[in-house]
Amino acid sequence: MEKLVIIPTYNERENIAAIIAAIINLNDNFHILIIDDGSPDGTADIVKEIILKHPTEIFIEERSGKLGLGTAYILGFRWAIKNNYDFIFEMDADFSHDPKDLQRLYAACKNGADVAVGSRYVKGGAVENWPANRIALSRGASFYTQLITWMPVSDPTAGFVCYKRNVLETINLNNISFVGYAFQIEMKFAAWKLKFKIVEVPITFRDRTAGSSKMNKGIVKEGILGVLKLRWYSFFKNYRNRMSN
Repeated sequence: MEKLVIIPTYNERENIAAIIAAIINLNDNFHILIIDDGSPDGTADIVKEIILKHPTEIFIEERSGKLGLGTAYILGFRWAIKNNYDFIFEMDADFSHDPKDLQRLYAACKNGADVAVGSRYVKGGAVENWPANRIALSRGASFYTQLITWMPVSDPTAGFVCYKRNVLETINLNNISFVGYAFQIEMKFAAWKLKFKIVEVPITFRDRTAGSSKMNKGIVKEGILGVLKLRWYSFFKNYRNRMSN
């Protein structure tokens, strides 16, 4: 009960069996928790069939509809803490994250990191098969986040992450407010402000070949405004603390 990989899903029937098999075939005792948001394509049914063969390694939590990436991970974090996992991973279902890199993120946390981020934008990292506009949007978001928050993370929007349990126990998960990809920034920002050690592990991010992207204008807007909110809240909190002292 050491390592848990949390994978949120919505309409991932084309990928889910293969990604689960790839993780299990690492033979490295990774357990898997699927958080499915009522996928109408039957993703959850596929997972439940697989669970019959792997009842002690694979688990599923089903929700009634699309409730957002952030709330899915919060549910998964609470589940992991309750079940005493020491290393908790975030990962996409669509093979944009290479399952083999789970072992590298785990090694980084075993060797001193509190949070290990699979990073596209540090030396050795790369992006494959993404259109130029998506790369520009992602790199722009990373630069914008660093500029506003001063957080020393080159890929703050990355969704391939390993957390030690004490990080998730220390962060007040009730205060994590974003539900889209800004959630990824907010979690890293919270860990950084609490002085946890964040290490970036270079990965190659590959665009999905099956299924459809969940990116939309609302997610982009939340990211832009969310970063400003994080910085303003942090500034106000620091100011209030100085005044009280």
